[in-house]
Amino acid sequence: MAPVTIPTTPRDPGEPSPRPARHLQPGDGWVECACGRRHWGLHGAAGLLLARRDTRGAARDVVLQHRAPWSDQGGTWGVPGGAVGPDETPVQGALREAQEEAGIDPATVRVLDERVLDHGPWRYTTVVAELADGAGLEPRATDPESVEVRWVAVDDVPALPLLPAFADAWPALRAALDREA
Repeated sequence: MAPVTIPTTPRDPGEPSPRPARHLQPGDGWVECACGRRHWGLHGAAGLLLARRDTRGAARDVVLQHRAPWSDQGGTWGVPGGAVGPDETPVQGALREAQEEAGIDPATVRVLDERVLDHGPWRYTTVVAELADGAGLEPRATDPESVEVRWVAVDDVPALPLLPAFADAWPALRAALDREA
C-alpha cells in the first residue's frame, strides 16, 4: 500500500503550513471512543517507557518526548509512541515508533512489561523497558513530531507539563520500573 500524505496546504496563500507533511502508515487514523474522546491508532497505540538504571539497579532516568505544538495535546511530554500497525504487536509498534521518533535502536532495549489502558474499541499499551546491558543511547528528536527527546531524571518527570494520560499513569509506571529492578 502506498503511503498517503496528510494535506498540509495553508488556508491562505501567505499562511505557513500548520505542520510538516508526513505520510500515513497502515493503522494511522482516529478512533471515536466510548469515553467521549478520539484516540490515534486504528488498531490501538503503543509507546516505549525506556529506563536507564544506576549502579544499584534503580531506574535513574527515562526517555521522554516533548511533543510538537501541532500534534494532538502538543507541547506536553510523554513517551515516544504512536499507532500500532495492523500486523504488529504493541511491543513491535512501540519499538518501531521509538526508533522513528527518538532514534532508539530496538537492539538497545530490554522489554520488561506491558501496561494496557483498555477503552474497549481502543487500547494504549505502554511498553516498560530498560536499556540493555552494556548498551549506550543518546535519544534525539528524529522526526517533526518532537520538539525534543531526552533522558529525564525519574524524580523530575512530575514537574514537566505531561500528556494528561501519561501524568495519570506515571505513578504506576514508576512503581513498575522500581519492581523490575
